Amino acid sequence: MKGTNIRPDTTTLNIVIFCLVKLGQYGKAIDIFNSMRDRRAECRPDIVTFTSIIQLYSVSGQIENCTAVFNTILGEGLKPNIVSYNALLGAYASHGMCKEAASIFNEMKKSGFRPDVVSYTSLLNAYGRSRHPKKAREIFDMMKRNHLRPNLVSYNALINAYGCNGLLAEAVEVLREMEQDGIHPNIVSICTLLAACGQCGQKVKIDAVLSAAKLRGIELNTIAYNSAIGSYMNLGEHEKAINLYQSMRKKKVKLDSVTFNVLISGSCKMSKYSEALTFFDEMVDLKVPLSKEVYSSVLCAYSKKGQLTEAESIFNLMKMAECPPDVVTYTAMLHAYSAVENWEKACALFQEMETNGIQPDAIACSALMRAFNKGGHPSRVLILAELMREKEIPFNDAILFELVSACSLLQDWRTAIQLVKVIEPSFPRLSVGLRNQLLQIMGRSGKIEAMMKLFYKIVASNGDINFDTYSILLKNLLSVGSWRKYIEVLQWMVDARIRPSSQMYLDISSFAQKSGGAEYASIINERIELLKTKASEEDSIRKLCDTHSTSLLINKTNAENHRLLESRMAVTHPVSDR
Repeated sequence: MKGTNIRPDTTTLNIVIFCLVKLGQYGKAIDIFNSMRDRRAECRPDIVTFTSIIQLYSVSGQIENCTAVFNTILGEGLKPNIVSYNALLGAYASHGMCKEAASIFNEMKKSGFRPDVVSYTSLLNAYGRSRHPKKAREIFDMMKRNHLRPNLVSYNALINAYGCNGLLAEAVEVLREMEQDGIHPNIVSICTLLAACGQCGQKVKIDAVLSAAKLRGIELNTIAYNSAIGSYMNLGEHEKAINLYQSMRKKKVKLDSVTFNVLISGSCKMSKYSEALTFFDEMVDLKVPLSKEVYSSVLCAYSKKGQLTEAESIFNLMKMAECPPDVVTYTAMLHAYSAVENWEKACALFQEMETNGIQPDAIACSALMRAFNKGGHPSRVLILAELMREKEIPFNDAILFELVSACSLLQDWRTAIQLVKVIEPSFPRLSVGLRNQLLQIMGRSGKIEAMMKLFYKIVASNGDINFDTYSILLKNLLSVGSWRKYIEVLQWMVDARIRPSSQMYLDISSFAQKSGGAEYASIINERIELLKTKASEEDSIRKLCDTHSTSLLINKTNAENHRLLESRMAVTHPVSDR
């Protein structure tokens, strides 16, 4: 056209922009759009042009720009049409921005437009992605009430709304409803259900979905196979995942980086590191492009096998392949150095990470802290914690655990007690390991009263208590000669159906002989025998019960145990008995 006297008009340029967006050549599309907006331009952008640019920013994930372009439409006096509204609505929906999507939906109606199937589908998709499946269903039903017939995309969006929120039964029901309405499910429907199976922990359902696809003549594509393999791996069904992979190869379905990533990462989760590396070798042989996720999973496999040299080689290969490591990959490498207690290399890698403009997260920081603690440099853990505060990186359980460990190694009891006060409001969500670590550090600092008070607070917060928890209490109580409280804690263990070990009984018996005196030794031994008898009776009762009764005994709620402990702790002896 440029070689003739025919000048392209706005329609011509709109077609070119539309094609460039479809081809993913966003930069060229924006260049044409900007040239049209130039004051000297003969072809001014119209509503179609702006709508194409909204779609461009939507597919490239630049949602703020979508809003800006739509506001420009209004600012320049153009009247948005239903396609423009739907473009912005779809952009919000793709990111689960349900409030913004609902606002545009209502604005569309106020402007005199009747929402169509695309509008309703986008809105229900927004609610589904933002974890509001019931609201998504309401929008779906509203669409029907307004005499609009849901299409395949609408049904798939509703299946996804239920599936991604773990409501597998509801998702399957939508599939049946879909077929009753004369709409045949497609491969997207199957992929969505397969992904939902993995999230819901439904082993049997995966087989059922695959059978349903086969009965309906739906051939599985790469995405479907990847979803099914990933779901099987998530559920620990390793053999079935491998069988699907072999079927995939036999049927010559395209293998991609996602296929191998779910196989490699899934094998790593099941501690099958050698098998994970075998899949990696197959991936390289088949010349499937390596992704960052694959590199991270392979680094994890080599790290767990203690093959640091191989891990470093893969990490360097990643850099040379122009696949710059991200925070996940760096973290995997930090874990590798931490595992072999090489804090110097871990520290250097952390600095490299920051130099390359990659913001470390709490997981990366905890890996470096672990390396410092293992390498005998706990003071560096406290320095790193200060850096995290400056950068406003939130502390997670792993960070707190390493901080408490560092304080213990340094015997910095003051900082440790300050940490306990900071952590105390979060007791209900803390891991049992971290809570035990806090009890341990209070005991080691010699603050036995504070340790017991901390234990009572854990009980009051309904926190989990295990054998190790009681072991920590007993060890520290015995170290200060608090034999009465020691026996009382043993009683709590028996009441909570946690059997004390032989060593626990032996420790208090030895104490009775060496330090308790004749009078106290007799009392201690008498109480120990009573506890042993009661523990044995509890075991006998459990063995005699039928399967149902045993289940009821074993599955006593923590709340019941906590109430029992609290009632016993209401009448306690002083900690200091000597």
